[in-house]
Amino acid sequence: MDQVRVLTVEDDPVSAGEIVNRLSGHGLAVDWVDNGPDGMVQAMSGDYDAITLDRMLPGMDGLSVLRAIRAVGVQTPVIMLSALGDVDARICGLRAGGDDYLTKPFDPDELIARLEAMLRRGTKSKDFQETKLRVGSLEIDLLARSVKREGQEIELQPTEYRVLEFMTRHAGRTITRSMLFEAIWGYHFNPGTNLINVHIARLRKKIERDGEPPLIQTVRGSGYVLG
Repeated sequence: MDQVRVLTVEDDPVSAGEIVNRLSGHGLAVDWVDNGPDGMVQAMSGDYDAITLDRMLPGMDGLSVLRAIRAVGVQTPVIMLSALGDVDARICGLRAGGDDYLTKPFDPDELIARLEAMLRRGTKSKDFQETKLRVGSLEIDLLARSVKREGQEIELQPTEYRVLEFMTRHAGRTITRSMLFEAIWGYHFNPGTNLINVHIARLRKKIERDGEPPLIQTVRGSGYVLG
């Protein structure tokens, strides 16, 4: 699976470093620019899967950058980051063409989760056309909602199936607990329960095969990788 590319437009080097390090740590390829004009040029290349865009930038503010790239047809999902958290500021950001708006300071895990949500929405039409997902010898039939490994059907509970489908769609990439909570249970935060541990343990017991490398691997301090 191709690596997801993210453009971060942020003038504060400390904030930019935190964003780049966190996104890179989750398997994303990140490019950083520190001003509006360069951010606009980079965004117009169309080489990115998502953009994090600070609102207050030197040379050209974030709203102007956003309006400019939308005017030329660039539809890359954009999440605006700003210390301006009032309702009017958020509305301006969304009306300028933003897909999401996150107020500073924010939890880095929430930024990851919101980026994942944007990427899911951006690929919805493509995913709708898919009927099967495969990772190695594991196959998910999306129409029949069935799972097989090496041709042998595996019975899963509904929530186990949703967790496995989400992980399969993001195979090869680190999936955080926050991402799973948002995608499967609708929480926009980690409620601190053992729900995910229980479901991952059940999935491993059902889909793993003796003598073969594990399909689900734990990334210490981050989450899980399927593949």
